[in-house]
Order: sequence, then C-alpha cells, then structure tokens
Amino acid sequence: MNYPHLLGNTKVKWVDTEWLEDNLDNNLTIFDVQPDIHDYIKEHIHNAFYFNEWFLREMQGNNPARYIPHDAISTIFGKLGIRNDKPILFYTGKGSYSKKGDGWGQTMAAYSLVRFGHENVHILDGGIDKWKKEERGLTKVFPTVEESEFEAEVHDEYQIEYGEFKNIKDNDDVVVLDARPFKYYAGPSLWSKEGHIPGAKNLQAAALMNPKNRQLLKPLDEIKSLVEEREVTPDKTVICYCGTGREATNLFLVFKWYLDYPDVRLYEGSITEWVQRDDNPTVTGPSPY
Repeated sequence: MNYPHLLGNTKVKWVDTEWLEDNLDNNLTIFDVQPDIHDYIKEHIHNAFYFNEWFLREMQGNNPARYIPHDAISTIFGKLGIRNDKPILFYTGKGSYSKKGDGWGQTMAAYSLVRFGHENVHILDGGIDKWKKEERGLTKVFPTVEESEFEAEVHDEYQIEYGEFKNIKDNDDVVVLDARPFKYYAGPSLWSKEGHIPGAKNLQAAALMNPKNRQLLKPLDEIKSLVEEREVTPDKTVICYCGTGREATNLFLVFKWYLDYPDVRLYEGSITEWVQRDDNPTVTGPSPY
C-alpha cells in the first residue's frame, strides 16, 4: 500500500520504515513498545523512548484488566512527554532479548492514546523487526524526556460497556468478532468457561498480519477477503473483543481506520468480564451459536 495509509482526517495512520527513516528528526515522538525493557536497552530506533504498555491497566473490582483512572493517565503521559499537538509513533517487535513479543503492544498503545484524546497517532507497519531486516540504524542511547502537560479526554464512543454490549450484541445490525486464536474461541482456554460469547464470529487478530511478522499487515485485498468471508459489512456495528481487550485492539484499529468502517466498538471487558457473570453462557465449537 501507499504510506502513510490514511483515510481523510484519520487519527491513526500506518507508516512504513522508509517513511519513518525520512521523519526521524522531524516533529515526531517515537515510542518503543517492545515486550521487555531489556529489549529496548539492547536495541531501539534512534530517538525512541520506552513505553511500558502494562502500566495502562489494573485490577478493579473483579476485573483484572481495567484502565487506570484518566487523571493517572494524564500524569503518566505527561511524564512521558506526550503532547496533544505533537504526532506519536509506536512500534514493537519480537524482542531480541526476551523473545516474548506477540505484536499487540503497538496496537494496544495506539488505541489507548486515541481513547484518551490524542488525534495523531502512527503505527510502524512491520515494527522494529522489519526495520532490522532492512539493516536500518539502531542505537543503545536513551533520549531525554521533556515532560509535558497532557490532559486526558476519554473517548467513550470507541468502547462499549458490559450492559450495552449484552443488550445489543444479538441485534441484526450488529456483528461481534472474537479476536482470540481459534482454539480458545472453540474450546478449552484460560478462562473459567470454555468457548466464546454466543453469536460471536472468530476473526483472529493474527489472521490480519503477515505470518512471518506479527507487526506487518497483510495486503489489503487479503484482509478484505477475510472480512467478506465473515459477512462483516460497513452498515453493521462491529464489536471486537478478545481475552482482556488487548488483542482486539488490532481488529478495532483495522476496521476503524484502515478499512474505514463507520461504527466500530471495542468491548474492553471482553471474555474475562463476560465469564465472571454466572448467568452468562458461552458456546463451544466453530459456530457462533
């Protein structure tokens, strides 16, 4: 595709390694979201700060994956030097030290930024692994953060809470997508109930990505084919979920700002919240119901 990939005044853009190299010293704040701080220490892209995505959520009530309060987000983002008027770029990778990378760090971080009010976020398509494969420069030098004043503004329209989700999920104009691996969708998993939320179709987040590089999107025609197979059309409200609301950020971003679907929501509570309610059923096997 042509980079940066954008549709009108989009809040999230995918850029390639060439674009980033040309803009390294421009007005761009770059964040490394590799899975472990030692991956960042070992190697990172010039001028990149380390962004630990795991600080974003905490235990609240009986849900272990709720966002921390927005005033805490404001403080942390300010200490990271994030500014509302300065574009942000995220990248991740497998992790040359930890080997723990699953690809979702950059989508989780990008979703979180726009959720809390930033309007100019970039994702490096292919991440640091593509950057390294092309033998572009790396460093061990840490840039110095200039703290900022960041005021978080929560965009509730991007997510859907449990009550509304349960009320509308079976409507004819709604399609629910489970982004987890098929084995979890269909059967036994980490959760207390097996299978998936009734009515949900399985579209694995990883299915949209290059099998050799979890940070690199497949060609647009292949993504559209996967979407068409599941009859996910732009006239529907698309609700994405996964285990804890992290993996599904990839689906959310792709549908919202890559495919330009008008009504996309993320069920942040996901299956972790759903199975905590004793009266909520789940379905096993390959079919939605």
